[in-house]
Formats: sequence, C-alpha cells, structure tokens
Amino acid sequence: MEMRQLEYFVTVASELNFSRAAQRIHVVQSALSASVAKLEKELGVELFDRSKRQIVLTAPGEVFLQHAREVIHTAQRAQASMADYRDQLTGTVTLGTLMSWGGLNLATVLEEFRRLHPLVTVQLRQSLTGSAGHLEAIADGKMDLALVSLSASPSRLVAVRELTHEPMVFVCKPGHELAGRRHVKLGDLDGQDFIQFPRGWGIRQRLDAGFAAVGVQPTSAYEVADYAIAAELVRHRLAATVLPVSAAERYPDLRGIPLSPPVTWTLYLASAASRTGAVTALVDTISRYIEG
Repeated sequence: MEMRQLEYFVTVASELNFSRAAQRIHVVQSALSASVAKLEKELGVELFDRSKRQIVLTAPGEVFLQHAREVIHTAQRAQASMADYRDQLTGTVTLGTLMSWGGLNLATVLEEFRRLHPLVTVQLRQSLTGSAGHLEAIADGKMDLALVSLSASPSRLVAVRELTHEPMVFVCKPGHELAGRRHVKLGDLDGQDFIQFPRGWGIRQRLDAGFAAVGVQPTSAYEVADYAIAAELVRHRLAATVLPVSAAERYPDLRGIPLSPPVTWTLYLASAASRTGAVTALVDTISRYIEG
C-alpha cells in the first residue's frame, strides 16, 4: 500500500466521481480507477459501491476513509515540520471566515501573522453553507482551519475551541412595530416577516433552536447568505432579522434591540487535528490575540 493510493482513494471519496477526482489531481481516469481497484484487492474489500448511477462508499470504505485521512494528515504534518527546521516558515494556510468575527479583529491578527511569518500565504475562504461547510472542508482536508459558529465537530479529525461570544440583537427599521421596545422576546417574532440565513450557518441553527424552544415560527420572507444584503432588505422595510451585536453595529441607521432572555452567538476556531507548522503558527497568533 502506497501513500499515493491513499491520496487517490480519499480524493475519489470526496468527489464520489472518478472523472472529477481524476481532473482534480491531474491524472487520467483509467490510472485512478486502476489504483483504487488495486487498493481494494490488497485490502480484500470493496471500498465503493459502483452499482448505482453515482458511486457511494461501502461500510468498509467509510471506516477506511477515516484511517486514510489520518495517515495522510500525519505524513503531511511530518513533512512540513521538517521544512520548518530547514528554513523560515513557508507554505499556504487556508482559513475559512464568516460574515462576523465578533470580538476577534481578524485583520489585526493577519497583520501580526504577516509580520512574524512573511513567507506564509493565507488564503481566506467563505462558504455559502457557512460553518457547516467549513467544518466539512476541514474534515475532507480541503481547508486547514476556520472561524465557525458551530461547536459540533463532524469528525475526530477536526478540533474545535471557543474564542469569544456576544449577544444577538433584533434588527429592524425605525418605525417597525417593535422598534420602540427596550427588549424583544423571540416569542414576539411569531408571524413576523423575517430574514433567515442558510441552514448550515451557526446563527440559523441557534435561532431555529430558540424559536422551537418558545413554540413560535416567524414567516421566513427571505433567506440570504450575507449580512449586508439582510441589512439592505431591513432598510427597505421588507422584513426584520437577528444579528450578532458586532454585525448589527455596522448599520447605525437600523435599530438593534437586545433579545430577552439573551441569545448568544459564539465564535469558535476549528482546525485539523494534524497541523503543519504554518497552521500551528496562525492558531497561536489567534490565541494570543484572544488571550490579550
């Protein structure tokens, strides 16, 4: 069994399509298929069910995928750690970000990281599926770390730690029927035209749980994947929404009213359990900022 076989297998498992997997790693499809078939013969099990229109992992394939990822991540970390000894930190770190960073000033963090490690490139990525998409990307080895607002890790290959938290506020246009309140209860939003966010977003899951707990359901007039678009819809009196307070403060022409009881938005840092030196250095820089 060779490392390349494991890498090929993980790529096919990620794409669930031999053609796309071959394009992604720049090999001919026949070579990729032969490599996976050889791996299955060596293991004595079928890793993929090819009987359907789209291939799927078999039960043994699901188990082997976790082990294969661990081996690959460990090998990458070992290789990167030796490079760190040879010279100053180099490489690329892929960092997933959100619409709001709460008490974390990411620009300041990146400025400090750039000063300490000028040869490391940081690629910032956003996901329409929000925190859930970032966590999945880390588990699949497509992303190194991410700022997320979900604490549940999809895999033991992903470590999640809390960074900071803040209250959320009801955001509406002055003149809205609730705009004069000092506090707004989630129950007050029953039947209100409301702007929601995609289901993979942490704020959406937090609000859905809150609404379910008090037995109400706002009217989801719009679903958007951008705080600025949500604010613009509020500005035109199309609906109201709920945002983390740091995000709501960007729109001073809108009313941001505290929720009662408070509903908290939490920012977490998710990272691959196995890290390169560059990734570890960025994690350390973020930690120093949070710890003051």
